[in-house]
Amino acid sequence: MVNTALSTPQPIQLHRPVSAPVVRGEWTVAAIQALLDKPLMDLLFEAQTVHRQHWPQGDIELATLLSVKTGGCPENCGYCPQAAEFDTGVKAEKLMAVDEVLRAAQAAKDAGATRFCMGAAWRAPKDRDIEKVSELIGAVKGLGLQTCATLGMLESHQALALKDAGLDYYNHNLDTAPEYYTDVVSTRAYQDRLDTLQHVRSAGISVCCGGIVGMGEAPVHRAGLIAQLANLNPYPESVPINSLVRVPGTPLADSEPIDPLDFVRMIAVARITMPRARVRLSAGRQQMGEAVQAMCFLAGANSIFYGDKLLVTGNPDVGADEQLLRKLGLCATGQACARELELN
Repeated sequence: MVNTALSTPQPIQLHRPVSAPVVRGEWTVAAIQALLDKPLMDLLFEAQTVHRQHWPQGDIELATLLSVKTGGCPENCGYCPQAAEFDTGVKAEKLMAVDEVLRAAQAAKDAGATRFCMGAAWRAPKDRDIEKVSELIGAVKGLGLQTCATLGMLESHQALALKDAGLDYYNHNLDTAPEYYTDVVSTRAYQDRLDTLQHVRSAGISVCCGGIVGMGEAPVHRAGLIAQLANLNPYPESVPINSLVRVPGTPLADSEPIDPLDFVRMIAVARITMPRARVRLSAGRQQMGEAVQAMCFLAGANSIFYGDKLLVTGNPDVGADEQLLRKLGLCATGQACARELELN
């Protein structure tokens, strides 16, 4: 006798309708943990289904990140080689001049990047720093690039000044779940990060906000990070998911690396819970290899940091990324690709 319950293929049920509105408090940690625990193939199918509905062109955004003010940061974030109290070999430098930043931005644009991000190792910039960065923003904006900055904590008037300068995105990561946060950094409270995000939102700047995995956190903390991000109202337009780059001299240098498939799961769940966000495959790509990166794109990643350096740590070079995208048949934002031609 045939067991039809086993022999008949069963449709995979999506966690919720992909067109459902996103409202504050919708995603519980338990619901996200249930997603993370799903069979990998089912999770990838769900994530790809959501991704294709919201991003039918299938393009990959290329964003370049430049450290415009390096080192000497008074924070003690355990992952960061730019903290002044850690001996990592990173030397403190002054804010770069406008012409230096413009040359880097033009090179990024020539290589295909559409967004240029500027990072400065400050705990919180002073108003005079905001004035100088505003000049950088205006110059980069003049090249026709989207602009992004990550400068530390902001006051509301500073966010408004950056908006007036033409800033498109502000990056301020939550890093991890609130319950694990004090294991990573003690010089800044979690609420400080949320306050900065609110100042950015109120100023009318788009939010780039994500976190880091592989810092010794438990699975529930990974679910908690996604819950925090997905329940922001609205959730971020850009969500960078970073795999810890273990830098000698930092407190987290000996952390156990995250299993590559668990990292893929994080990308997939970010896509499902934040369907209209650019989910960015960020730090740690050098250690992943092409196959894991390909799985991340399948899981819904549609943005990468592009260029041979992320602030002060390594990143795949431009040629390697171009080769990988060609192998996968993926196109960069602003470039025609086979799928786009078919859709048109």
